[in-house]
Amino acid sequence: MSKFSETVIEVWNGWEIRVLLLLSLSVQVILIAFGSRRKYSTSIWIRFFVWSAYMSADWVATAALGILARNLGDDSGKWNSNPNISLQLFWTPFLLLHLGGPDTITAYSLEDNELWPRHFLGLLVQTGIAFYVLVKSWGDSYLKWIAIPVFIAGIIKYGERTWVLRKSSSKNIRNSLLSDPDPGPDYAEFMRKEKTDRNFKQSPRKALPQKYSGSWDDSLSQAYYLFNRLRHLFADLILGYYERKDCHSMISNKSPEDAFELVEGELGLLYDVLYTKTTVIYSIYGFLLRCSSFLSSVFAMIAFAVFIEHPYSLVDISVTYLLLVGAIALEIYAFVLVMRSDWTKLWLVDFLKPGRIGKRWSRTIFKYNLIKYCLGTQDTMWVRFQKLLGIEEIVEKHLNVDCDDLDAELKTLIFQQLKERSENINSLFDVNECKKLLSYRGDYVLDQMQCLERLKWSTIEIEFDHSLLLWHIATQLCYWDDVKRLKGTNNLQSLNKYSNVSQCLSDYMLYLLVMYPNMLPKGIGEIRYRDTCSEATRLFQQGRREIETKVDEACYKLYEVNTDSLEEVKGDETKSVLFYGSRLAKQLQSLASQEDWGHEKKWEMINKVWVEMLAYAAVNCGWKEHGQQLRGGGELLTHVCLLMAHLGLSEQYQIQKERFQIRLDRWMVPSPNACEPYLLPFMVHCPCDPCSLPLLFLCLTPYWCCNAIQKRFRSAEQPDLDSLDFL
Repeated sequence: MSKFSETVIEVWNGWEIRVLLLLSLSVQVILIAFGSRRKYSTSIWIRFFVWSAYMSADWVATAALGILARNLGDDSGKWNSNPNISLQLFWTPFLLLHLGGPDTITAYSLEDNELWPRHFLGLLVQTGIAFYVLVKSWGDSYLKWIAIPVFIAGIIKYGERTWVLRKSSSKNIRNSLLSDPDPGPDYAEFMRKEKTDRNFKQSPRKALPQKYSGSWDDSLSQAYYLFNRLRHLFADLILGYYERKDCHSMISNKSPEDAFELVEGELGLLYDVLYTKTTVIYSIYGFLLRCSSFLSSVFAMIAFAVFIEHPYSLVDISVTYLLLVGAIALEIYAFVLVMRSDWTKLWLVDFLKPGRIGKRWSRTIFKYNLIKYCLGTQDTMWVRFQKLLGIEEIVEKHLNVDCDDLDAELKTLIFQQLKERSENINSLFDVNECKKLLSYRGDYVLDQMQCLERLKWSTIEIEFDHSLLLWHIATQLCYWDDVKRLKGTNNLQSLNKYSNVSQCLSDYMLYLLVMYPNMLPKGIGEIRYRDTCSEATRLFQQGRREIETKVDEACYKLYEVNTDSLEEVKGDETKSVLFYGSRLAKQLQSLASQEDWGHEKKWEMINKVWVEMLAYAAVNCGWKEHGQQLRGGGELLTHVCLLMAHLGLSEQYQIQKERFQIRLDRWMVPSPNACEPYLLPFMVHCPCDPCSLPLLFLCLTPYWCCNAIQKRFRSAEQPDLDSLDFL
């Protein structure tokens, strides 16, 4: 038995570093292949793989570096005589390349950007270990000269990742957008001149309004122009009258589909800034770093194949070639992604036909139904096992989430209602009037329908989460009661058409309350939800034989309960709102009995109430929470919030017709003038050589991107591409 154990340990000692190296390479492949897909995918498997790979990438590379350092200490003096150990030490620089990570993901969540000092410390420690291994193994082998360029490229790539995390942190984003300090007019000088010259008058300083100057057929260019406003909104900075007027004029004249497309493009660009290496890639520094990393890997590949004799084991040689080929393949794939990105398309906008922006988020809406969830609650052995592990609630929540594509009818209703509200403050923007419009959460619609006095107990007189649960239950009960009334008539199809939006938003808002309560206004919504579910489960369990798992039968049973004595019996002992929701449903159903009411008008009112509640939740959710959801496929709530901001429905428009102008000269890419000295040799020596055109195109693409984008959006002039005619 002891011999068997010794054999296993010996085999593992020989293979552990090889396994860790291949595992580290595999993790990098997963990150670069799936890292960017989470922008537009809601698949839980993609999120699981990306999360697992991101969390294990640094640990695997760190463990491999530690083993290499340990092996170097254990075999001190023997590494020169054992060629396999010398070759394994050659793998050290590739671990630094892996620690640098791919371009498609630098941060899994926004907290990773805020923790950039921790990554900087890791950079110092891991680079120190790698340098120790490299110096300690210094000998007469040619491998050291091949390893040095890769080692330098690894340090640069690892440092680049840390730098990107720092630039994407909230504090750095905010500081980069702040304008220079403005002391305003010199009051002391003004008083002195006025005292000496009574005819002296201070000339007013006027703002220079910014206007979009690109093509109106190009959605991506418009999205990039609006993205500059989004950056200020995300940094919790204020905007002014001219910015609101400019954004409103661009959005209000578009169709609902085009308006949502622009917002989608903006949030796609924001995702790139927050979670990828975009802030560095599209610059002269990013271009030089990519060239150095790629050329170092190519040089190491060629040098190892040509100059190094191979007295090593076949396994170690195979691992070495896998690392070299993998490094080159990752760089090539990263370059392909760069060429297909929106940022490159912005430069090529004058050479491409105007088209749609493309899918930049999941375009789906999640649903969670309270009654359906309570009907599925059963006390089985599997449920008891989940309770023992403490995961029963989490599992049950995720199993009851449904997902549907975002309906065009829902987009139209949201856009039209928000546009109508924005028109109320369009002629003369007033901050107080804007705040009043943003405070509505169903009461404005009820007032327009002359139902506020009767139904205000379900909106403005209670907390938002309380109101949300009430209307969710009432919407479900109203629908099934109408189905029961209209069954066998031709109006049933019309009912489904009018009630579809309400049911969709009702289930979506409850999904946010259950899964992401931090995106909604603060309250005790989770307590109310749990108490309501408990009471609903008890009610449905009492009629299990009749109800079984049928939602309609459960709604009928709940609707039939008398709600006249709720306050006397229930009091404040529980936070459940189950029967209060039934009371609201009965009041809504009683509206249909009036002369000028029908189920169409009733459902039109319910639709608008839900849109108003959605808008209220959107503007009361912090931008940080909106940014967090971008990594999981995005949320409709985020798109509604940004759409409202562009329509002027935001409290961040606090400066009226005063001197205020956002910074358009601080872009993520450097000044083109700073790039020209680096590119001058290519311009002088390469213009006429046809063989050099592919290399020249590769080298100049990032420069052209940053040059053209800045010129296009920093001024009203079109990009000057005359200097590129030599191609």
